[in-house]
Amino acid sequence: MVIIGIDAHKRSHTAVIADAVGRQIAVKTIGTTSSDHLALLAWANKHDDQERLWAIEDCRHLSRRLERDLLAAGEQVVRVPPKLMSHVRDSARTFGKSDPIDALSIARAALREPDLPVARLDGIEREIRLLVDHREDLVAERTRIISRIRWHLHELDPAWTAPANLDRASAFTRIKSHLDDFSGIVADLAQRLLTHLRRLTEEIDELTAELSRRITVIAPALLAIVGCGPLTAAKILGETAGVTRFRSKDAYARHNGTAPLPVWSSNKARHRLSRTGNRQLNAALHRIALTQARCHPGARELLARRKAGGDGGMEALRILKRRLSDVVYRALINDQKTCAARTLTLAA
Repeated sequence: MVIIGIDAHKRSHTAVIADAVGRQIAVKTIGTTSSDHLALLAWANKHDDQERLWAIEDCRHLSRRLERDLLAAGEQVVRVPPKLMSHVRDSARTFGKSDPIDALSIARAALREPDLPVARLDGIEREIRLLVDHREDLVAERTRIISRIRWHLHELDPAWTAPANLDRASAFTRIKSHLDDFSGIVADLAQRLLTHLRRLTEEIDELTAELSRRITVIAPALLAIVGCGPLTAAKILGETAGVTRFRSKDAYARHNGTAPLPVWSSNKARHRLSRTGNRQLNAALHRIALTQARCHPGARELLARRKAGGDGGMEALRILKRRLSDVVYRALINDQKTCAARTLTLAA
């Protein structure tokens, strides 16, 4: 088998064919359209028509079209984390950095690591993630607008107390009624921002309702977890990007940053909190853990038992998050099976 490493960029992709021991055979740089990818396949067939593996740097915003075209052509594709590629490049005997050097490092990393994530076509998870990311962008924009409105209101009348929540219909009505008593550029800007704030809130509410409808259908087991609401479930589903790509619950825990890291070199085994992994997933698990710490009897019992055994509050919470990672993993697996069974039933 030969390995074809791909260094992906916005306007070009550089491919390097490497043999089974990592020696460079050929190099080619192409564009990023589907016709360019077809030419890349023809070039690969011309140099070697035996079994091959495509290794692409894992930056899907740049390589998604390439992955889709290769998978449609029946090729095997794996994703190489950028950090792994950089470590291989630094360990090489050559110096410097270029697209061919990076592509060769990607191919060599795929040779060294046999269990890299296998690329798959995008599914419902990407749609959920796009909706979640768009909603979060709108929420961040709404927060900025609320801050600007508050400063304009303070400038117009420091004695007037604005509503605590400016994203509610009652607050819009009250603020607009107050601004009607003023004139000038500051009041005009505040009126414009208030109109924009109302539109943003309506769109955020629409996205929230759409996500809730989708998640209720495709992730019932995830929603059944105490403390996991529709938005948290949507975040987990989108960031996981297909639970079947993880070979075990432990691999999933390593991915979301809840697996502890070993930090010992003598006879006494010690571990510490991991700061690696997908921090968005970790934050979602943290929200579930905080909710369960307040209202779930099993979680409260676990925290109390760990604290009685000498663990601190954060250490006990870390252990709860690790347990929750396994629970979430099993729920995602069950939801995947349910969706697959539903698809088969509809197809029949």
